[in-house]
Amino acid sequence: MESKLLKLMEQIRFYFNLMPDKEDEQEVIRQISQGVSFRGANLWVLIFAIFIASLGLNVNSPAVIIGAMLISPLMGPIIGMGTAVGINDVDLLRRAARNFGIATLISVLTATIYFLITPLSDAHSELLARTAPTLYDVLIATCGGAAGVIALCTKGKGNVIPGVAIATALMPPLCTAGYGLATGHFLYFLGAFYLFFINTVFISLATYVGVRTLRYARKEFQKEGMTQRARRIVMGIALLTMIPAAFMTVNIVQKSIFDNNVSKFIKAELSQSGTQIISNHVDEKNHTLEIVAVGKEITESKQAEANRHKAGYGLTNYQLNIIQGEQSDSILQLHNELRQANTEWNSERKRLAELSTLTNSLQAQLESYTRYEQLTGDMKDEVAALFPQIQAIGLAKVVEAGNDSTARKHYVAAIIQENGKRKLGQAEKEKLRNYLQARTKADSIVICLH
Repeated sequence: MESKLLKLMEQIRFYFNLMPDKEDEQEVIRQISQGVSFRGANLWVLIFAIFIASLGLNVNSPAVIIGAMLISPLMGPIIGMGTAVGINDVDLLRRAARNFGIATLISVLTATIYFLITPLSDAHSELLARTAPTLYDVLIATCGGAAGVIALCTKGKGNVIPGVAIATALMPPLCTAGYGLATGHFLYFLGAFYLFFINTVFISLATYVGVRTLRYARKEFQKEGMTQRARRIVMGIALLTMIPAAFMTVNIVQKSIFDNNVSKFIKAELSQSGTQIISNHVDEKNHTLEIVAVGKEITESKQAEANRHKAGYGLTNYQLNIIQGEQSDSILQLHNELRQANTEWNSERKRLAELSTLTNSLQAQLESYTRYEQLTGDMKDEVAALFPQIQAIGLAKVVEAGNDSTARKHYVAAIIQENGKRKLGQAEKEKLRNYLQARTKADSIVICLH
């Protein structure tokens, strides 16, 4: 029996052993060291990735957000910090931490600038999803970081790194933090930045564990006990990071269980033939479960029976309030009236928008005709000085329509009254035409002499 167990353990070790696939240590550390820096091309790629992610959050497009995560270079310094702690490389840790801070600051500033100038300010579902992190995000970051470090440190990496970049989602939380700053929603900023911090800490922690699992050579600290101290600091940061997420997760799980119990209670205790329960609402402050039902009334005896069974659904402290009969009819009627009023308002608003567009169009047309009256008065002295032969001038917009009603031509007509003693010659007519075309900015001028 013992030999069979040992043989089974050997087989398990054979299948899960990473060492045969291990890449050259120095080459891996060299690649990680190169990936921590942010300057030149890397920095510009980061800025454009932030803009793309911000656009994706702004228009609620998951595809655009995924594209931004794929091109983001933010993973480099995070893996660099985990590797540095794993091999006791203080210099690499300092460089990675410094570049990580610079990249984070630039990312938040870029996102803030975008959300300050964008005309779209609504918070869509893709953005709101990054404001309330939970323990599930801790698990995602840990598993993603573990997959990433295994891919980096072993041969045959495949497409693991892009997948890790998408799963851990470093860019969207930073963009959401920028949105929070730009719009004054500081709770959004705190929630999103906390999610980014969770991803950073646990990707780094997974990288640290991966480097130690693959037995990378450590540098020796000059002071004794520094290795143990560094390990305790890493674990302490990880635990402190998890605490708020654990509270949020507990609240989410409790709310989900409570909502599920309410649904079960209504279905099992209050459902009956001929009755339709159209809505339910839980008032946490007053500990009331309010239910609106239509159709056959729920009898008092059935309500009393349901009240006796509340404890089995975790609703002991909640008072049951059923609105039915005339009350529910009134609520339904009010609901229908509000819906009808909303429909009428939307229709009226659409009609007003159409009238506004028509008014603007008519105003523009009116201005296009009346402007020549004012322009004639402005040009009177100029025409008298340039063309003494002209006694009076008038300008008007003219539309010529031929047999083809679609072929309409627009002109500005200049009605010229000569003084009778001197006539305009051909050269002076051409000069007048050029002058009028420059002053009126018309495409074509028609001169009528009388």
